[in-house]
Amino acid sequence: MRSHYCGGINESHIDQEVTLCGWVHRRRDHGGVIFLDLRDRDGMSQVVVDPDTPESFALAEKVRSEFVVKVTGRVRRRPAGTENNNMPTGQVELLGKEVTILNAAATPPFPLDEHVDVGEDVRLRYRFIDLRRPEMINRLRFRSRVTSYIRNFLDSRGFMDVETPILTRATPEGARDYLVPSRTHEGSFFALPQSPQLFKQMLMVSGVDRYYQIAKCFRDEDLRADRQPEFTQVDIEASFIDEEALMQLNEDMIRALFKDVLDVDLPEFPRMPYSEAMQRYGSDKPDLRIPLELQDVGDLVESVDLKVFAGPAKDPKGRVAALRVPKGAELTRKQIDDYTKFVGIYGA
Repeated sequence: MRSHYCGGINESHIDQEVTLCGWVHRRRDHGGVIFLDLRDRDGMSQVVVDPDTPESFALAEKVRSEFVVKVTGRVRRRPAGTENNNMPTGQVELLGKEVTILNAAATPPFPLDEHVDVGEDVRLRYRFIDLRRPEMINRLRFRSRVTSYIRNFLDSRGFMDVETPILTRATPEGARDYLVPSRTHEGSFFALPQSPQLFKQMLMVSGVDRYYQIAKCFRDEDLRADRQPEFTQVDIEASFIDEEALMQLNEDMIRALFKDVLDVDLPEFPRMPYSEAMQRYGSDKPDLRIPLELQDVGDLVESVDLKVFAGPAKDPKGRVAALRVPKGAELTRKQIDDYTKFVGIYGA
């Protein structure tokens, strides 16, 4: 049905007959000549329909935004002065000879334009339309490119992609399970996996010594900035490998991934023992962009009347530490409360 994608025709196709299929992004009637901007997942092409083809011209007059059409015609160079350098196909246009309306469409609830601000509730209600926008298509394409690169990277290092079950039994992990009632075993429930942990351990003792999966995980948790009920993770497990080799594998993968998909050269990753991270930052995942570190203040509070401070300060195994915030004394109570509310979004 289709010979080319809309975003794929260029000057090398001039004088060739091609067939395009897609959605009408915009229709313009310029004094008897109708222009259609035809869009698909790869881009957009300009189609010109003139009265020399009465049947096709009559159909083009009926076409409106988001109609699905098929157009067969000849690729030609755009007239001088009408080129569009902002489009990959902006040097050529398709002179439509045969137009077929594959599906009519009602007026869309919002324009498919990245410059139009649309409420999220409307976008989600009409998700099938929202996903037609170039911004969303590009995000899907980017995600596909990322997962494809990860698969190729791990495949090349001897890892095996193994798909583990989704319907399983409840396991004692860190969150609540999503439960699915069984039709064939009344009163029993399946649990959706919080992670493939048990299955990948089975694979290790079975001799599949290098496993990975782009895995779906489900956790019945409240929404937070870093928590989703359903998410995807790169799951890796390996036997006969030490922690140094595993950390190096992940660092190599992430650095190569950023270079391939974003053309960003990441430096070597800094490494820090767990004990040092907790001593300096009080967290095993510190944000090193923030220069604030914990400062010991035990000598300042060991003599105070408040036992909550004095007790740990005098205990050889205890510690009292604080963050020294530059100009922190100038913060008002309202600003401190606002900051407290803000970090609460991230689970702090």
